[in-house]
Amino acid sequence: MYVTFPVPVLFRLRRSCLLLLVLLVLMAGIMLAAVARADVVKPALVEISVNSNGSYHIEVRASIEALLTGINTRYRNTQDAPTAEAYDELRVLPADELQTAFEPFKAIFTREVVLAFDGQATPLTISRVDIPEPGYPKVPRISVITLEGSVERSRESVTWYYPERFGDNAVRVRQVDEANEKWHWSDWQWLRNDKASESFSLTEVFTRQPVTSVISTYLVAGFYHILPRGLDHILFIIGIFLLSVRMRPLLWQVTMFTIAHTITLGLSMNGIINLPDNIVEPLIALSIAYIGFENVIARELHKSRLLIVFCFGLLHGMGFAGVLADFGMPDDAFLTALVSFNVGVEFGQLAVILLAFLAVGLWFSNHHWYRRVIIVPASMAIALIGLSWTYDRVVI
Repeated sequence: MYVTFPVPVLFRLRRSCLLLLVLLVLMAGIMLAAVARADVVKPALVEISVNSNGSYHIEVRASIEALLTGINTRYRNTQDAPTAEAYDELRVLPADELQTAFEPFKAIFTREVVLAFDGQATPLTISRVDIPEPGYPKVPRISVITLEGSVERSRESVTWYYPERFGDNAVRVRQVDEANEKWHWSDWQWLRNDKASESFSLTEVFTRQPVTSVISTYLVAGFYHILPRGLDHILFIIGIFLLSVRMRPLLWQVTMFTIAHTITLGLSMNGIINLPDNIVEPLIALSIAYIGFENVIARELHKSRLLIVFCFGLLHGMGFAGVLADFGMPDDAFLTALVSFNVGVEFGQLAVILLAFLAVGLWFSNHHWYRRVIIVPASMAIALIGLSWTYDRVVI
């Protein structure tokens, strides 16, 4: 038995469904805007060097302002923390004043951070703290805390613990044979939920990091920067996807974007170009707004879109450079790491396109109302988010 509805009822049902879809898209845009405005503390990056002469050297790259105010990665937005006001006051302090404020905290830091050789904790001493002058306040200021000490050459393993209240962290260990100018890097370990690291062996032959290890490390880092952390780049890719779901023009746009950000990423990492964050970040946000508005105005894809995407890709590459600068690059495998990171970014971008296609393109792109119900509302949401980010990144 088939149930039939009068035409007016069907029209009202279809109109209600379309209205519901529009509301859902706009609600998602508002939610994304709220997340995007969040000021998130980055995980600390820790590099431990164990030297064959019986010494160790640790560099911890972290936000001292966040350490002093107890703001860690559990806060999606630092402004949600009860100490947000104190955090903002510290962020604008000159380097010497922040150095003075950090002085009493040194004892707490060395007491709660644990470096253990063969399961036995060793006393820690901070030998140096490098704090840059305050710059663009929309990007957390990263300081370098250096710890140094001695270790018996008979030790065979090392573990690292960084308390959860200080935030998430990533750690790797380098064995250094200074006499023979050889070294061995471990893989990164990403530590969360108050867990100590797995044991790092100190018994390997001192040698350069294997190429396969470099590739896997930076491939994952590139992908992770898009999914789930690269909300800027996710929205830009979705904006590219919306105007045309046909695979060939879509892949051309993504390829142009990738070529462009590869060029500026390489130039930035080599110090050839270096635009400040207070210029790059607002322009990236503005590029997202532009793509959204262009999708609303243009009814079809033009060849000029490739040039526009390429130019915006140059900007996004400078944004990627900031990530790699924090993560660090191996001197002996710079090109391999750079290419691997970009391949990871490309995989992340393709994953975003695939998810977008499975979510809307596959089911709705052939309907006559696809532009009216999907492209226009979603593109307007992206454009408004981009404008919101631009304002937030320009207004200090």
